[in-house]
Amino acid sequence: MDPARITRARIAASLLFLTNGAIFSNLLPRLPEIKDMFELSNAMYGLALIAFPIGGVVAGPLPAPILRRFGTARTAAVGSVLLATAVFAAGSVPVLAVFGAGLFLAGVLDAVVDTAQNAQGLRVQRLAGTSMINSMHALWSVGAVIGGLMGTGAAALHVPFVWHFLTSAVLFSAVAVLAMRWAVPDDPDSHAAAQAESVPLDTAGLPRLPRGTGAALLALLPIAVIAMSGVLVEDVGSNWSAVYLRDVLSAPVGMVGLGYVSLVGAQFVGRILGDRLIDALGAVLVTRVGGVLILVGLGAVALAPAPWVALAGFALAGFGCATMVPNAYAAADRAPGLKPGTGLTLVSWCMRIVFVISPPLVGLFADAVGLRTALFVFPFMGVLAFLFAGALRVRGRS
Repeated sequence: MDPARITRARIAASLLFLTNGAIFSNLLPRLPEIKDMFELSNAMYGLALIAFPIGGVVAGPLPAPILRRFGTARTAAVGSVLLATAVFAAGSVPVLAVFGAGLFLAGVLDAVVDTAQNAQGLRVQRLAGTSMINSMHALWSVGAVIGGLMGTGAAALHVPFVWHFLTSAVLFSAVAVLAMRWAVPDDPDSHAAAQAESVPLDTAGLPRLPRGTGAALLALLPIAVIAMSGVLVEDVGSNWSAVYLRDVLSAPVGMVGLGYVSLVGAQFVGRILGDRLIDALGAVLVTRVGGVLILVGLGAVALAPAPWVALAGFALAGFGCATMVPNAYAAADRAPGLKPGTGLTLVSWCMRIVFVISPPLVGLFADAVGLRTALFVFPFMGVLAFLFAGALRVRGRS
């Protein structure tokens, strides 16, 4: 394919990632205000938040057939517009039931969009013949920083919810539609050929199994653990950092959104460097070092005596988890014996199951023993990533 066409397609896929990161992140810095508006305890707040991941779990089998029917780029772009609409409804209507329903619908749409944009990005990567998926995920982090800063600014300036989320929806919907025009068309035949030519995964400790659906699903399990470890770091940043900074560390209103911004900002740096680090050191070593950084960073967050220590800890953890989800998606995409998009869908679905479990458990523990103590479980996500990193090993590479 023409190099200029590949460049445009890479930009298009990256813009889809940016849009996905920005839309929902606009909501996160304003969650403490929403928690106060509905007079929610930590436990009830955690229960309300799981509407989003429940939507993702319910959507579990949807992405793969939708991608095969409508194509990756169209699914990602149209899904982004609908996602922005759902977030607008969740954030703008002061009714708890509407907030929950909006989050649920956003979760369904995000599951579809997430799989579609990754499938499109991996399609471009295969055409280019060089690693670039981490840099695309870096644009998701850029979008998350943009959305987080927009939400933080809107909260500090007391911008009404309706105007804040309407502006976000219109802006990022336009970006998604523009990106769709530059994307590359799907080619299921070449995708299947790429899967057939890929080297089977060494599951680091598990015996090598014959090709087939059962073997592919078994190979996906440790990959899913790595992905879930990475996204749980994002979960503590997105759902709890603002509440933790405000309620436990007494940070001012203009600072409460910066925990998430620090995390995804450092994650962006890690993803920009990720492709080169993986080419030089291998996905296994990079993931293991990342696991150590998560352990240290989120440990610092839980022990932080002041907001700036927590911000530094969030940044360290964000850098540590930067390549985990992209690497897990890439490994799932090349798992043999599955139809195109199925490996991505299954790993994404596993991640969303964890999202359902995490917020209410943290909320219950926070009400019982305090939010600071409840957050001590998250550093151990780094330990899991360290232990399962070998699942990313491909024969001949580490």
